[in-house]
Amino acid sequence: MSHFKEKFDLTNKVAIVTGASKGIGEAIAQGLAEFGAQVVVSSRKQEAVEQVAEKIKQQGGDAFAVAAHVGEMEQLKELAAKTVEHYGGVDILVNNAATNPVFGPSMMVDERAFDKVMSVNVKGPFELSKAVQPVMRERGGGSIINISSIGGISPEPTLGIYSVSKAALISLTKVFAKEWGSCGIRANVICPGLVKTKFSQALWQNEQVVKMAMQHTPIPRIATPEEMVGLAVFLASDAASYCTGGIYTADGGTTA
Repeated sequence: MSHFKEKFDLTNKVAIVTGASKGIGEAIAQGLAEFGAQVVVSSRKQEAVEQVAEKIKQQGGDAFAVAAHVGEMEQLKELAAKTVEHYGGVDILVNNAATNPVFGPSMMVDERAFDKVMSVNVKGPFELSKAVQPVMRERGGGSIINISSIGGISPEPTLGIYSVSKAALISLTKVFAKEWGSCGIRANVICPGLVKTKFSQALWQNEQVVKMAMQHTPIPRIATPEEMVGLAVFLASDAASYCTGGIYTADGGTTA
């Protein structure tokens, strides 16, 4: 009798998901909980994360809400500490929170906006991963899943600096994979295409943008946040025990 199904079981695993109050983050938090993980739901506003945590509990899962701003490094250290205090450790980290204050050409991006994008999209995941690394190492390993974008593979029109930050996140994932693999920590990155979330509203509400995007997408529709969950569960689980440094697209074939 094979034990392949068991490898997807996340029972007794502790997961932190940032940007988990809505969209892809919320869907991944719910998915990990459904597979048995104890999930720390994090985002900027306590009330918003408490609602998601409550929803997970009502569905029979185990969740704990901790507000933290990914652009504030001290808050990220507190997030890691509160997780260890509440659940005793960390096994899975999903760096999903991101920002993009500017839609338009790169010439429109001022220094302040540039710094904000880099701080939230790259520095935050870097610092939070560093904060949980010793805890994961102590437990014999763990899984870091960074949520990038197909813009990180090839820059998206009107999303130049955002795309740069997402390319940096892909590179950071590979750095973690190479440096931390020997202590059992795996790092992988998911690159979604166009997903119907509040975050990407400016894109999918623009008919011209959608029409253009669909011309290059073999599955010609916008994805739902739930369609990102399968990859996240796989990468978090022992089913992906030999997967590290990988770039996984969920984009309907746009980058094919």
